[in-house]
Amino acid sequence: MAEIRPVANSAPRFDQKFAQVSGGEITAPVEKVYDGGAKFPDTLCAPPEVGDVTVTRHFDPDRDGAPLKRVRQQVGSAKYDIYVYTLNCDMKEPGTERVYANALLVGLTEPDGDSSSGSAATYTLTFSIGAVSAAL
Repeated sequence: MAEIRPVANSAPRFDQKFAQVSGGEITAPVEKVYDGGAKFPDTLCAPPEVGDVTVTRHFDPDRDGAPLKRVRQQVGSAKYDIYVYTLNCDMKEPGTERVYANALLVGLTEPDGDSSSGSAATYTLTFSIGAVSAAL
């Protein structure tokens, strides 16, 4: 489960939580360097990077219509703090929270429905991440 909160008042507020979260993998590029005549390489590592995070939820026109209309114009400029929680029977698993602070909104996938299906339409927001923080 994820919750997003705008960093600045100009970004639209989404009042409900997002049911699905993906991404946020942390990787560090590695380079293997062989010194002249060495049988085994030295390993040089670059600073770690965090992959984009995508949040998804079912579209409700009454709840999501106005914020989506505003955020369409702010892709590439709106910043959010993203709070991700692991759930258990008590809803939140203590100590599992992670926060992606000042995440830049870089993508919006519009809610598309399927007229031949009874499934609800979903929409996604994708964020570029700078770092992972401890829960605030």
